[in-house]
Amino acid sequence: MRSAGAALLNLSGLGLGYALVGRWGRAVVCWAATGSLVWAALPADPDGVPEGVLVGYLLVLVAAAVDGARIARRSALGGAWRPVVAVGLGVVLLAVPAGGAAVYGSARDEARERMLLERLADGDERVEAAGRQPYDAAKDTYAQALRVYRALAEDHPGSRAAKLVPDRLEAYYRSVSAPYEQKRHCEAVAPLTHLRTLPESVDRKLLGELASWPDEPLAESLYACGVSRLGGVGGGAELGELLRTFPDSASARQVGPAVEERITAQVAALKGDEPCAATEVLRGLGTTAAQLPDERVKKLGAEAGKRVVDGVYACGVDQFEDGKFAEARTTLTGFARAYRDDGRVRRARDIATAAEIAADRPAAGKRLPPAKRPGGPRMELVISNDAPNTVEVLYTGPVTGTVSLKACAGCERYRASEGSRRACRASGRDYPKARLRLPAGEYHFLYKHGTGATARVDSYSSGTRVQPGYTYTSCTYVIERSPFDLDLPQLPGPIQPVLSPWGAGSYR
Repeated sequence: MRSAGAALLNLSGLGLGYALVGRWGRAVVCWAATGSLVWAALPADPDGVPEGVLVGYLLVLVAAAVDGARIARRSALGGAWRPVVAVGLGVVLLAVPAGGAAVYGSARDEARERMLLERLADGDERVEAAGRQPYDAAKDTYAQALRVYRALAEDHPGSRAAKLVPDRLEAYYRSVSAPYEQKRHCEAVAPLTHLRTLPESVDRKLLGELASWPDEPLAESLYACGVSRLGGVGGGAELGELLRTFPDSASARQVGPAVEERITAQVAALKGDEPCAATEVLRGLGTTAAQLPDERVKKLGAEAGKRVVDGVYACGVDQFEDGKFAEARTTLTGFARAYRDDGRVRRARDIATAAEIAADRPAAGKRLPPAKRPGGPRMELVISNDAPNTVEVLYTGPVTGTVSLKACAGCERYRASEGSRRACRASGRDYPKARLRLPAGEYHFLYKHGTGATARVDSYSSGTRVQPGYTYTSCTYVIERSPFDLDLPQLPGPIQPVLSPWGAGSYR
């Protein structure tokens, strides 16, 4: 009984077994061991007391119990009742370490709960910080917060923090989808797409109704963003994604009418003040519609492509009327080449010719060339080429056209002082000629040089009035600038036309 009592009293960690037998030194060792354990354990840590400390303390208690039993067996206790009391007290005091362990476990659990709540708060702070940034810049921060929420829910499902995760996920969804709530639909596409993919990485049971919530907002955003970009850059991407991902949605059913409405508006705009801009938008609409995965919308794209032809022609005419002659020439020349079967090709070429002349001689661009050729008598214009290079003659007035003259074999450049006197007057020389039959009226001409060795010859423009009852002649030749002219280098000179009216055999 004495040994059992001493052993039980020492197992309590209070060293009372040694006190029972009067071994106070050993009792102090027990007190020191218990004090060390309390010092290591408090305050309670979520991870608990280190395993090595617990094992060491238990070994100390077992050793103290064995040692106390051994000493008590050889020691006499006064009174027969004392061993019995020692055993009873030892049994009662065993509740001290057991109760301490229970209290410590509860404190450790509370510490763990606080730690998990701190993690939850950290995730909340990340969401709040991310909400103040554009989504592209905040993606990593959102991902970190989501990892916190998912870990709390999956690794600590019974904790207080885990029970708060569903509410935090709702706040997460609100923060990520803020651009949608603010009607910034193009900005909303990326974050809503992210939310729609969350069920692939987060348990649907945890997400609840949030798992399917992004579908409708994403469809709306794809539609609104795509429609806002129709005719520009990127509209086809959003609308194509909408038709592929949500083909049966209300937003998808609006795509066809929206494209048709926009095409109709741009076709009407071709007759307005900015046909060039309307043509580019219409071209973009046609390209976008042709690429969308919907047969009805594809047909709308084909129709838009047909109306682009009208737009290109209207654009060229508008550029001419605005005095943008170089642009008009480029546009209408391209029109004539691209749409050879169109009934306006001849007219487009005439306006392009007039635009090229007007670029050098603005008076030629005061009005569009007549759409119809005038009737009445026609006068003859004979153009001879006394230049050693080919010459293309462009003319516009009551009629518009071009004519080419071959290079004159054996012809040379003239000095400036002798060009008008000698040009086209060599007897016996067969100068290349072109004969034009022109209605009376005011004409503008552009004489264009050839290529190769004569590529540096300047083009030359001029104008004249063709009157009834006359035959007109024109001679083109090339003069060289004087080498003594310090302001101008010695270069091939301009093509010089000479128009001379003749009538009744006398020169006027």
